[in-house]
Order: sequence, then structure tokens, then C-alpha cells
Amino acid sequence: MSSIERNKIERNPQNRTHQSPTNLTHLDNQGQAQMVDVSAKQTTLRQAIAAGTIQMHPETLAAIESGNAPKGDVIGTARLAGIMAAKQTSSLIPLCHPLPLKKIEVTIKPDATLPGYRIQAMVKTKSETGVEMEALTAVSIAALTLYDMAKALEKSMKIGDIQLIEKIGGKSGHWQQSAKKLVD
Repeated sequence: MSSIERNKIERNPQNRTHQSPTNLTHLDNQGQAQMVDVSAKQTTLRQAIAAGTIQMHPETLAAIESGNAPKGDVIGTARLAGIMAAKQTSSLIPLCHPLPLKKIEVTIKPDATLPGYRIQAMVKTKSETGVEMEALTAVSIAALTLYDMAKALEKSMKIGDIQLIEKIGGKSGHWQQSAKKLVD
């Protein structure tokens, strides 16, 4: 079954078959969305690093860096928002497991070559499932908050390059993006 056919079936309940393809773990036998049962998995250390960017005019970057943004501490607020967002990921993304997060770091560094900021989040836990979505959510919300805090200076800022950089733990083990981390 092609992905186009599968999408048509998933969007139209009347067309659903009673067997879900075996590689789609979030669908039950009736094609209904379901949370994956991870109770049989071993609890292991899980870590994920995600990164992204926000581009802006050099003048906007200079204003933020000098502390002259109308809303106050742009970077501190965005960093805190990223941390809070990682903790709320299961409330934001359907079928995502709530996890007992042990460590969250959000780093936001200026980069004059963009110009703008490079954002990175590292999330760690001991659990039966990974924290990739928590790291990606942290980066996304940090970028959106940075935009919100600085939009009075510039509305044309661009958020992008949000991606998983590395994951550690679980059945698939260690995986790392071939490119280096966005924030060192």
C-alpha cells in the first residue's frame, strides 16, 4: 500500500481496513490511532539533542544582545520557555508518552553569520521510551518565544533548521546526525 493510499484511508474512517500495516505502531488493527505500549521495554538512560535557528536583521540581533528589546530579557525568557515546553510535550503532541524528565538544558547562542541565534536543547531521562520529541519541542518553543519577545523589533524573523542532532539509548542505540551540533 502506498503512503498516498494509506493517508486516504487514515483520513476517511469509512475506507479503513481492519488490518493496519505492521510497521505503523501508532495504529491498532482497526486503523485507529493508539498510544504505543512501552511497558515491556527496558528502562534505560535516554538522551536527545535537537537544534534550530532563528534568523533576523543584524540590527535586531544587536538590539537583543545589548538588552534593548522592548519586552525585556529575550534570551532568558526563551530559554525558560524551552525548558517548560519540554516538560509539557505529552500535552502538546497526541500519543506522546508523559516522561519523568531528569535534565533539560536549552542553549541559545548569537551567530552574526546567520545573523540570529542558534538554539540547542538536550533532554535526558531514564525511561522505556526516548526523549526526541521533548528536545524538538524545547527548541521549537524557545524559537517561537524568541520571536514573540523580539517581534516589536522585527516581524520578518525566520525560524528554521529544527532537527534532531543526536539520540542515545533504547533499542536503536546511539544515533547522530552527520553534521556537527549547531551550538558548541
